[in-house]
Order: sequence, then C-alpha cells, then structure tokens
Amino acid sequence: MSAYASNSLDWWRSAVVYQIYPRSFADGNGDGIGDLRGIIDHLAHIAGLGADAIWISPWYPSPQADGGYDVADYRAINPDYGTLAEADELVAAAHRRGLRVLIDLVPNHSSDEHRWFRDALAAAPGSPERSRYIFRDGRGEHGELPPNNWQGQFGGPAWTRVPDGQWYLHLFDVRQPDWNWENPEVAAEFDDVLRFWFDRGIDGFRVDVADSMAKDQTLPDLPTDRAGAVRMDKYVGHPSWDRPELERIHRRWRAIADEYTDSPQGPRVFVSEAYLTPAARLARYVEPGRLHTTFNFDYLLAEWSAQSLRHVIDQARAAHAGLGAPCTWVLGNHDQERIATRLGRSRTGRRFTADGVATEEIGVHDDWFKQFPLDPELGQRRARAAALLELALPGGAYVYQGEELGLPEVLDLPEDALRDPTWERSGHRMRGRDGCRVPIPWTAEPGYGWGQPTWLPQPADWAGFSVEEQDGDISGFLELYRAALSYRRGLAALGDGDLTWLDAGENVLAFTREPGFTCIVNFGEQPVRLPAGEVLLASAHLRGGTLGPDEAAWIER
Repeated sequence: MSAYASNSLDWWRSAVVYQIYPRSFADGNGDGIGDLRGIIDHLAHIAGLGADAIWISPWYPSPQADGGYDVADYRAINPDYGTLAEADELVAAAHRRGLRVLIDLVPNHSSDEHRWFRDALAAAPGSPERSRYIFRDGRGEHGELPPNNWQGQFGGPAWTRVPDGQWYLHLFDVRQPDWNWENPEVAAEFDDVLRFWFDRGIDGFRVDVADSMAKDQTLPDLPTDRAGAVRMDKYVGHPSWDRPELERIHRRWRAIADEYTDSPQGPRVFVSEAYLTPAARLARYVEPGRLHTTFNFDYLLAEWSAQSLRHVIDQARAAHAGLGAPCTWVLGNHDQERIATRLGRSRTGRRFTADGVATEEIGVHDDWFKQFPLDPELGQRRARAAALLELALPGGAYVYQGEELGLPEVLDLPEDALRDPTWERSGHRMRGRDGCRVPIPWTAEPGYGWGQPTWLPQPADWAGFSVEEQDGDISGFLELYRAALSYRRGLAALGDGDLTWLDAGENVLAFTREPGFTCIVNFGEQPVRLPAGEVLLASAHLRGGTLGPDEAAWIER
C-alpha cells in the first residue's frame, strides 16, 4: 500500500521523494519549457518508479533571475508553467496515484518584482514599506560605500544602492532582496502563505536556505583573511547564517503544520535545506517542535570512499538519535553536479574525519569538482552503487529527476545559453548549475519528447538515456531504481529504523538491517566475497559470488 493511501501519520520518516525541477521535467504544450501539464502527464513514471512523494521546485511567478528562487508572488503559478487550477489538478492527480506533494518555500528573499519590494522602492527611507526588507544607509562621506563587507553567494557585494542613496541587502542575486524577519508583517505574510497552500492540499514544504532569514541587525563586518578576502564559510556565530533567532521562526511554522495533523489528509511536513556541518549542528533544526526533516548534505558532498561515507553516516545517526526525527539522505539536486559525473572524477568530494568534520571546504555553487579528470564509465558504475547504498540507509531519501536515468552533467553548454546568475556575478569565471538542469529525455527521437528548442539545449547523444530506451532494459538505471524502490516498499527492514555495521574491511561498507537484510558496497580495487544469503539486487552483473570494484548488492539472509 502506498504511503499516501495508508494515510500513515509518519509517512515522511521513510518516504522516497522525487524532486521535480519544473522547467526541465516534462513539456506539456510543446514550447520547450517544462510545465504543470507535463508533470500531470508523467506522474505515472514517478508512481511506477515507486516514489512516495514529489517535491516541486519553485512554480511561482518569477522573472527567473535565479531559476525561480526569485519569487514575485507566493500565491500563484508561473504562467510559463500553467495556472492555479492546473496546480490543484496536479495535486489531486498525484494523490490519486498515492503520491504526496511538497513544494518549495523561499523565505529568505523575494524577487525584486514582488509588489512589496516595488512598494519599498517607491517609499521613503525609514518608511514601513522599506522595513519589510533590509535597507540601510551606506558608509563613507556620502554613503557611497556598502553598509558592510558582506558578499553575495553568487559573487560580488551583498548590497545594491538605490537612487535615493540607501542600500538593500541580497545574500544571493541582486534581484533577490532579503526579507526583514524582524518585521511582524513578514512573519504574518508567510503564515498566510503556508495556510494558503496547505488548504489547497499541499502535503509539505522544502524550506529553501532554512539556515538564513535571521540576521544580526547590527550588520557587523565579516572577518577577512591576510589577503583581505571576506570569510564565506558559515562559522558558529555568523551574523547571517544559522542564527539562534531561527528557532522561533521554525517553531512558528511547525505550529501551523500541526494544525493539520488530524485532517483526513494527514500531517503536513517540512524538510530543511541547510548546508551546515557537522551533523550535530544541523540536527538542531529537527528538534521536537521544529522542522520534521533536514537534508544531509555532508552525505551528498562526501567523497566516494568507505571511510568518509561511514563517518558521515555515523555522525548523522548519532546526531538524530533521541530527537524523534529520521535521517534524510540525498545524492544530488538542482544545485549540484550530477552524481553520475561527479563520481567519475579523480576527486569526488570532501574527505570527512571521524568527528564528522571535512578536511576542506567546498563551495555549494562553485565549479570545484569540474577541475578533476573525468571517467564517464566509472561515474556510471559508481552512481548505480551509490543509489543502492542511499536507498538502503535508515530514514528517508530524495531522488533528483534524471538520477533514475543515470543522466550525466552537461559540461559543454554554450556560454550564450547559460542562465545561472553565478555566471554573470562571478565575472564569467564559474559556469554555475545549469549543467544539472538540462531538460530530461523521455523519448529516443530528436527532441526527446520536448518542443524545440528547449530552454537549455539538450545533448545530441542522450537517446540512450531516455525513459523510452531504458524501459524494460534490466541492465539500465531505470530498472535498477524500479527494482530498488519495489524492494524498499516490500521489505520490512528498509525505510525508517537503524543499522548494524559488519566488519568487511577498510574499503567496504557492509551493514545489516532487521529482519534479514544486508547491504554491501565495495569501494576498493579488488573483488570481495559476498556475505551469505540470496542476492536480491546488485548494481552490476555479479560473478562467482564476489562483488567487483565500485559495486553494491542487497542480500536477504
């Protein structure tokens, strides 16, 4: 029985959630842009995959300065994607198929085209309209310098000056002014936004940059290094990240979600997006009465090694123990190089120590991984094994559209096609995240089931990655995911719970889950002997009772 059909109060603890980036998922009207009709028409693919829920990245009206994360209206649908009536149709259709529906909440900033920001620009300094955002006078003799040295996440200063001389804060793109969460009107506005969508049947929200919003209103300068570069990491005590005031905001939202717990539809939930480390720091977001779950990005960014991944898994399990919240695992998303490409590189991620701390810092939006040599076949093999590891771990899991097809990153997009604000804000030094956002292929024919041209160009050699070509091919990614999610639904050992590690050598991760399940992954260069039992599923064809390098298997004891 599906998680939705069962109406379980704790469906979210074990859910596999499929992320839809709407502009790139499916084209229902042939204009080359993904839309709600395309999602409705392809819900059978997601339900057939075995997912429990979908998460739809921002579907709101937006000038698309940052891929929809610059929201102009939180209670409407982007006309490129459809209408509010179609959104209601989508939710109802998903629910009929047993799929819950999560959407994005973008509470740190709005679009500069939001009516409240337009009101702020039209009003005078010190006005109530300006107090909804963070406006300040500048420094210098004539206010010509920004109020402090903060830098934007996409490059450049975090401040922009308006014609009357004041400056407004934007931690991301210049077209994304930050809300002032000290203003009661802002908090009340988001209360209403939550209820608006909950009342329309939405099952939950993924909270964009859930570690931002609250700011030290004294706006102190950030520390700099010896060369004068501003510190960009989220250190403890940072004036704009992971502030203690966030707890009040999270608890306010949780109280609203809890109002719906006893409704026929069941509980409404939140998942936090917060790139924080170590795990104990992040786990505070899922303390009782705060958010329900939070992505484990240490797991996403960890290198492909038994040691680093075990350290991350152990730290996450320990941090969540006793909090009443499950771990939530993720391999990729719309912000990260696709897993099938990243794992094919000679360097695959951060190296984590036993205390859950990475030995180096890797930026979320930079091109760090892309500097290392790439072996595409190796990346495909490791991505298959990584899928079985993720889906066997205790807790929930997220699958980004195209992972189930083994899609690689598109590394050669023409410069004139790039849309990510990182490209412009970095002075054309960093290409940004467009390579993981290319529209996914449905058919093998030219166009891959999309109108032409698509909003980002698709590679000419993607026919073999298409749903049509992989359907029924037992050696492909699609059937591997279908089989894994079928077992995950059918086996009592999988989903929420715990695991017990097995001693299988320094280059192997092996663990049991009860009743009667074993997962084993070989990170080494030599084959390893499989544990006793019946092989349920393997990431590659097994030979002679052994598991080859960069392969994984599920075993029933």
